[in-house]
Amino acid sequence: MEHLSRERLAAGLGQIRDSPADGGRVVLLVRRPAVGERDLLTEAVLDHGAGLAGDNWLARGSKSTPDGSADLQRQVTVMNARVAKLVADGTDRMPLAGDQVYVDLDLSHDNLPAGSLLAVGQAVLEVSEAPHLGCAKFIERFGTEAMRFVNSRTGRRLRLRGMNARVVVPGIVRLGDLATKVPVRLAASAPR
Repeated sequence: MEHLSRERLAAGLGQIRDSPADGGRVVLLVRRPAVGERDLLTEAVLDHGAGLAGDNWLARGSKSTPDGSADLQRQVTVMNARVAKLVADGTDRMPLAGDQVYVDLDLSHDNLPAGSLLAVGQAVLEVSEAPHLGCAKFIERFGTEAMRFVNSRTGRRLRLRGMNARVVVPGIVRLGDLATKVPVRLAASAPR
């Protein structure tokens, strides 16, 4: 598989910057039942304990916690669908990015700072401070230039690699559902 050049990646930045600041749509839902496996879903359950139901996040654990248990700050990963489509050079390989929820939405730090709340379908996610920077698998699948692109100064500010989040209000999310910013006071009053 040939990967995109730095120039082709940079040429897509304008379209990514045009992502809606609010009221975007859920474009792709991916469950990772085991390492290297991807299930494309039309709907998913986001849960306080399990994250995306049926995903291997909980069982896989994390290198970032002292005891190797799953990191709640990295419970659900969200990626801008325009970025995923660009680095994957189309829609077929988008799920290989390894994220679970792909939205047509501006995920930048300016638009969704850490602590922000994002409603996706019936569920609400809290944006984590933990950065989402990719790994060797991302390089293998999309190339070194793609990794440099998403982790550049601009890429980090725009969260081109995506963002980590945790479930604060469980619920069902479906393809095509709205992804909207939630005022903190409204989420605090939501039933749990």
